Amino acid sequence: MTQQNLTLDTLRSPQPLDERAANRSRSPQSSTFATFMGSNWAETSQATDNTAVSAVKQFLPARHTAVTRHYPGTVLLVPAGSYKTRSADEDYLFRPHSAFVWLTGLGLEYEPDSAVVFYPDGNSHKAVLYFQPPASRSTDQFYADSRYGEFWVGARPTITQMEAYTGLTVRPLTSLESDLRKAVAHTPTRLLRNVDSTIDALVQELVGDKTWNDTAEEDKTFEVLLGTVRMWKDSWEIDQIQQAVNLTATCFEKVIASLPEAVHHPRGERVAEVAFSAAARLGGHGTGFDTIAAAGSHATTMHYMENAGPIAPDDLLLIDAGAEIDSLYSGDITRTFPVSGTFSPTQRKVYEAVLGANEAAFKQAQQPGCHYRQIHDAAIRFLAETLSEWGLLPCSVEEAISPNGQQVRRWMPHGTGHHLGLDTHDCSVTPRDFYMDAPLEPGMVFTIEPGLYFRTDDELIPEELRGIGIRIEDDIVVNDDHTVRRLSADIPRTADEVEAWMKRVWSRNA
Repeated sequence: MTQQNLTLDTLRSPQPLDERAANRSRSPQSSTFATFMGSNWAETSQATDNTAVSAVKQFLPARHTAVTRHYPGTVLLVPAGSYKTRSADEDYLFRPHSAFVWLTGLGLEYEPDSAVVFYPDGNSHKAVLYFQPPASRSTDQFYADSRYGEFWVGARPTITQMEAYTGLTVRPLTSLESDLRKAVAHTPTRLLRNVDSTIDALVQELVGDKTWNDTAEEDKTFEVLLGTVRMWKDSWEIDQIQQAVNLTATCFEKVIASLPEAVHHPRGERVAEVAFSAAARLGGHGTGFDTIAAAGSHATTMHYMENAGPIAPDDLLLIDAGAEIDSLYSGDITRTFPVSGTFSPTQRKVYEAVLGANEAAFKQAQQPGCHYRQIHDAAIRFLAETLSEWGLLPCSVEEAISPNGQQVRRWMPHGTGHHLGLDTHDCSVTPRDFYMDAPLEPGMVFTIEPGLYFRTDDELIPEELRGIGIRIEDDIVVNDDHTVRRLSADIPRTADEVEAWMKRVWSRNA
């Protein structure tokens, strides 16, 4: 067969498209092979060890109550989700939906297609985890199933192990459909939609098209609740984020150590990016989001992620990155480094302006009864006052920060922060009343990240400022006594501290 010989008729086949990926190879099908593969396997210690217990297990009941108390007498269904396609039949590494992670404490590669269901049980709910257990080694799933088979994806926990680990009732995934058929028949049901298409289709079949369509808004409210309740972190979550921030600090040191090599590489930004991501992968699960490694004028593009440019010795390098640990909590820190190890006078001037805005925002967060919106307002006011002193504003400070003015946003277009947790932009579905317009409360974790971005084509600014982009981002937690503290306090922030930090790292690696 050649390309010239192809016809549409030769391509028509009764074989379903989703089965054709297996056409590249042939799996043995004989009963002789099946018998041979199903025998003479020693039982591993991992398969019989039921002692592992999740560190988050004790926090799950309170998390469950935070959700279920809103839905008495209602079945609540939260899928983990499934693999997402990268290309053709290649998938991305599986990451479960954050609501599933929060409600179960799980989040590993062997959990695609799982779900947690809360069944009404008297005045409360009973949580049941549906999970695909390992197949018997006497079945062909052991060696032929690329989705669940141990030969393909490694050993999986047993039902008993998962119950011991999570403290939840655990049933095989194959029981989900029959259990739901019995439960949903006469009981209202809320579903986190658009996470698992198979479960969506099942629930739609069980409740009928009319109910499915009529309850779409109610399910959307359920989704919003699942995002909003995570705004108040428990002590275990705060500890996880602190660990992620600590690892992020280590990753930054690897970036600093990479700079002497990076300035000699045509893709120096990528050298810095890889230094961070390698350290994050070695010390944790990886990066929590795509790293921004922006040198020189690239730093004036706020979400520059190509990371393919060179790094010049006199550049600034903006790194916006976060290490994600195995629990899937991530840090989110931005630091801007002078590649030479020393800020030029102009670079230092801009850096200290951004640092001042960061400090003003943090000081505002420390005020009793501070609302989230006021943190941004404090940073913007500081920047407007600074830019006015520099003669850059075309108007008064008050006009530049007023709703009808906002001229200061030409050089600081983004918000000053966001909540942080299992998602980098945590609680993103939360209504404004609980986010921008809400007071800070214990357990909230958020970022403060002002910046100044002077584009090379900006004719309103002096030549010496053009091409400078600086952002300084810290992770903040509200303590039980309503005070706030920086989780990233140990990561150098001032210009002098950053210069000294770089010298220490280079001295250790000399």
